[in-house]
Amino acid sequence: MKEFRAAWIASVANINWPSKPGLSTADQQKEAIALLDFLKNNNFNAVVFQVRPQADALYKSDLEPWSYFLTGTQGKAPDPYYDPLQFWIEAAHDRGLELHVWLNPYRAHHSSGKVISDQSIVKKRPDLVVKLKDGQYWMDPSKKGTQDHASAVVRDIVKRYDIDGVHFDDYFYPYDSYNGGADFPDTDSWTAYQKSGGKLSRGDWRRESVNTFIERVYKEVKAEKKYVKFGLSPFGIWRPGFPASIEGMDQYSTLYADARLWLNKGWIDYFTPQLYWKINDIRQSFPVLLGWWASENTMNRHLWPGMNVGLGGDDKNVDEIVNQIMVSRGMLPNSMGAVHWSIAGLTKHDKLIKGILEGPYKQAALIPPSPWLDNQAPAAPQVNAELQADQVKISWDHTDVKDVFRWVIYYQYGDKWKYTILNRNDRFLMKNVKEGSLKLNKISVSAVDRVGNEGLRRDIAIKL
Repeated sequence: MKEFRAAWIASVANINWPSKPGLSTADQQKEAIALLDFLKNNNFNAVVFQVRPQADALYKSDLEPWSYFLTGTQGKAPDPYYDPLQFWIEAAHDRGLELHVWLNPYRAHHSSGKVISDQSIVKKRPDLVVKLKDGQYWMDPSKKGTQDHASAVVRDIVKRYDIDGVHFDDYFYPYDSYNGGADFPDTDSWTAYQKSGGKLSRGDWRRESVNTFIERVYKEVKAEKKYVKFGLSPFGIWRPGFPASIEGMDQYSTLYADARLWLNKGWIDYFTPQLYWKINDIRQSFPVLLGWWASENTMNRHLWPGMNVGLGGDDKNVDEIVNQIMVSRGMLPNSMGAVHWSIAGLTKHDKLIKGILEGPYKQAALIPPSPWLDNQAPAAPQVNAELQADQVKISWDHTDVKDVFRWVIYYQYGDKWKYTILNRNDRFLMKNVKEGSLKLNKISVSAVDRVGNEGLRRDIAIKL
């Protein structure tokens, strides 16, 4: 089975990790391992981890300071020292999970980020930043300096870290509520644009700034490491009336995010509209919106909807999320997947995760391949089977093991096939000679690469 199964882990305001600023290194790592173990044990295969909450870093960076949400002081490194992103990458990969770094490209300072330090971009580059009425600071998306800085941050991460994806969420121009309902304060930039001979309307000028940046980041990620996926998670409604029954906020004219264009152009590898509404919500129906976005996916990129698992753990909400997963599978059978907001909604509600694990996530899944990035599958591995008492030791290796991200071990008892997915470090699996009255009669092993391509299987008949 192939299906993208991920959860967001937010660091801004310490929503998910770390649980509070200033935890010891040991406690931070303990919390991280608990979250990753939770995902692995519940048959998830990816994590979307926020590493840049407010133009600061949860990793070693020469471009931006250490995050306040990590140590309690912006610019202060963890003590004892470690690199949290590197730790998360290694721990995720050891568990067979992809790790996608989640960045906020324009937020300069969050209201929960306490004192603005001298290392903050608010003070280092005041020419790029504006203050909003709710206490946040925002980088002006129209300014070339903003785009250059944010793209440099992305390139730096892609170049130095063994990540699997780069992820932006719905924050482009800020929501109206961040500025007390007033317009974004970019009059100086807008006036300069007009004086330079610019002919676009103010709204089109803002959208063009974001569009240019999105296209740039996509191309730069691919130039650095083609296999690294670029994903976007915009607000779930493009515009009211698209399709006809839909009502709600207009991100096109409020956030100046032309998300439909990005999908139409294929400037992303996966698209995760935040469809945080219920199936039977007439004004914002989950399947109606998903169907509309699918009709706009003209470049056949992955469409993996964002689902809100924070509604609670009662029977009604368990059924809602399970049904959303199943509806998505039926509507998008060629590239199934979902991203769950947020991991706290899963860890806090035992009944919800139990319903998901015993239902749609009962079997482990591979991540769907991305043929536009690479369609060359790895060769079949070398496989050996050795009888040891009442078990068979299945072992394998590969001539080009660096290209392998996961292994799939298929085994047949009687005439029924089952499978186990293991991570790249595993080299053997023990299976019982019998499962009930049925004998193990055949095994098969395949290699899966970083892009999700599964190679040919190597078969071995078991002679007992």
